[in-house]
Amino acid sequence: MAHTAVDSLEVARRHPQKVRAAWRNPADWADLAMYGFYCLEACVVAMALHLGQPRPRSTHQAKVALARDFAASHGLPDIEQLLIALNERRKFEAYGDVALEDDDLDAEDVANDIQGYFEAVEALVAP
Repeated sequence: MAHTAVDSLEVARRHPQKVRAAWRNPADWADLAMYGFYCLEACVVAMALHLGQPRPRSTHQAKVALARDFAASHGLPDIEQLLIALNERRKFEAYGDVALEDDDLDAEDVANDIQGYFEAVEALVAP
């Protein structure tokens, strides 16, 4: 488990390359959703730890709430809806038992948004 903000950022750093590889046409939504989701959540944890907050609970909803707060209070990109959409897509791809409602995600846009969020958090957290 990553214990510091920098540790969590390093966890997040492993995922954008996999995200970029997955968005190519045709998109590999299983990899794009999974690695993108993991990257964003690791970034949220890194930001929380950087701000001296306790490690977020291991729930998706807690990290979504933190992402919303960080957008409002620290000017980070608003990824609340992207986190929700990627989690739903990830579950759809992994289990097939979740309906995708109004899933109009564009793979390249998603990959760019993930990269942008990682870079924004990295600029604040990296030593």
